[in-house]
Amino acid sequence: MTSEEQIQYWIRAAANDLPAAQSLFDSGRYDWCLFIGHLVLEKTLKSHVVKKTEETPPRVHDLRRLASMTSISFSKEQLTFLDTATKFNIEARYPDEKFAFARLCTKDFAEKNLLMIKEVYEWLLSLLKS
Repeated sequence: MTSEEQIQYWIRAAANDLPAAQSLFDSGRYDWCLFIGHLVLEKTLKSHVVKKTEETPPRVHDLRRLASMTSISFSKEQLTFLDTATKFNIEARYPDEKFAFARLCTKDFAEKNLLMIKEVYEWLLSLLKS
């Protein structure tokens, strides 16, 4: 795949996952909503990694690490949120953490974080167009 094809692949994959995250939220599956929301950001960041490096992005899930591989200037608040969202991947994945995470994921908690995921996602997409 060319770099542009890879970028489009990651953008399409993220765009495909966002409605799934919303659907999970709507059905009350808040932990899985945030898990998929993390993937939306991961895939969008990977499109930026390809844009900068012209190489296949690494198979990592750490959003801050991916962010550091781009040419984007993130605010301190955005980096803190990326750290938070990275935990959605880990804590929703492994059994012990998953049950504790599910208890943390109230509707309000998930709604607030899904909104932030959408905001960061839209911002990252807008940067690809410039």
